[in-house]
Amino acid sequence: MASIAEALSALNIQEWTMTGEPTSEEEFKAQFKKVTGVDSNGTGILSSDPKDFGTTWAKVSAKQKELTDAEPMVELRKQRNDLLAETDFYALSDVTMSDDMKTYRQALRDITKDAKPTLKDGVLGNVTFPTKPS
Repeated sequence: MASIAEALSALNIQEWTMTGEPTSEEEFKAQFKKVTGVDSNGTGILSSDPKDFGTTWAKVSAKQKELTDAEPMVELRKQRNDLLAETDFYALSDVTMSDDMKTYRQALRDITKDAKPTLKDGVLGNVTFPTKPS
C-alpha cells in the first residue's frame, strides 16, 4: 500500500513534516505540518494551519488510493521488463533472433494490454507470463 508520504510526493507537496501515518482527516491535520519559512537561525517555521498545507486530506487520500491501485500494474511491468532484459542480447545486430524468441518478446510487451494483475503480500497474481523458448 502506498504511503501518505508517497502521495504527498506525487502531489508535489514539498517542505513538510509528519508524525505517523494518518488514516483520517483529523489525524492528517494533527500530524502534518507545512514548512512556511525559516527563522533567523535557519530553523524551519512549521504551520499546522490547513490553509498553508497546499493540499487537502481528500486530495492526499485520493492520490494514495490511486498509487495503491496502480501497484499491481507497476509490479507487472517491473517483472516483464526484467524478463525482456534477460533476452535483450538476442536483439543485438550480430545475433539472429529465432521466430520463437521474437514471439516470446512480443508476448511480453503485449502482456500489459489486457492484464488485470493482483498484488497480495508483494506477490503478483492473475498473470500468466509466456514461456521462454529454449
